[in-house]
Amino acid sequence: MKGIPEFQEDFYIPIPLDTNNISAYSPFLVPQDHLGHHGVFMAMAAFTFFLFVGGTSINVLTIVCTIQFKKLRSHLNYILVNLAIANLWVSLFGSSIACYSFWNRYFILGPTACKIEGFNSTLGGMVSLWSLAVVAVERWLVICKPLGNFTFKTHHAILGCIFPWIFALGASLPPLFGWSRYIPEGLQCSCGPDWYTINNKYNNESYVMFLFCFCFAVPFGAIVFCYGQLLITLKLAAKAQADSASTQKAEREVTKMVVVMVFGFLVCWGPYTSFSLWMISHRGEQFDLRMATIPSCLSKGSAVYNPVIYVLMNKQFRSCMMKMVFGKNTEDDETSSSSQVTQVSSVAPEK
Repeated sequence: MKGIPEFQEDFYIPIPLDTNNISAYSPFLVPQDHLGHHGVFMAMAAFTFFLFVGGTSINVLTIVCTIQFKKLRSHLNYILVNLAIANLWVSLFGSSIACYSFWNRYFILGPTACKIEGFNSTLGGMVSLWSLAVVAVERWLVICKPLGNFTFKTHHAILGCIFPWIFALGASLPPLFGWSRYIPEGLQCSCGPDWYTINNKYNNESYVMFLFCFCFAVPFGAIVFCYGQLLITLKLAAKAQADSASTQKAEREVTKMVVVMVFGFLVCWGPYTSFSLWMISHRGEQFDLRMATIPSCLSKGSAVYNPVIYVLMNKQFRSCMMKMVFGKNTEDDETSSSSQVTQVSSVAPEK
């Protein structure tokens, strides 16, 4: 159609518009003021700026702290560092670009940058998801001992770091090659997979179901199963050592951490998953495109939530960070954390 930009297929507009002047609404050319008040865009710019600063600083601190303190280079912490790298990836390539776009009220960097941002945000998010599952499986194998006296060694940790990137590439590359596509979402200032359109050319519905099954249901199922088994083991340990105050304390603290971990996972990824499934099951129904911004930003927020839950709640990591940043040494916390894990492991049933 005359006057329509070449990249019109790179965005979606859900409201009836004058198709002869569609460039007047393009998220790559003009501010999207028809979708929200100026203040809404500024609020989102502030929120994504917080995600960028918070996610970048805390994840860089995690990586640097692990490099500086040799005692943090345990097998489990390799996976936590891998998680930090994934979170940093989202902050640098997702939150920063979204912040700049919200500030300008449209995706000012253009359709190619949209694909790059959508791919990198999806890649980092998927690595994060699978890393959380790997952490849960590692804890289950070490503490619950389903394989007997299984020892989690360096090569297991390396494989646990590599597999999430392989799985994530398998999930994030298809839209670049025609299975779905990356387009602006929500207020049109950040990019992600196309949940919105019915398009046989891109097979969006099958891609959404693939993501749901492979990148949400499977890792979430692994997390729930492994931590459920861990809680059962801890309950047995606490019952067997009812007179041990330290074992009872360990059981309470780990129970609290497990609840926080599962809740954090659902807060980050539950809304995004629910929204995408609702979209493909309610084709043709009207919806407010602006609401898609909320699950998108919550998923990017995982770059901040995850290190708070998995790193700052780890007493050994926390004590080393305090020492590196403030010169404060809290060796008692580190010893307490190690002893709790030892006590729980010692009463786990042998296979």
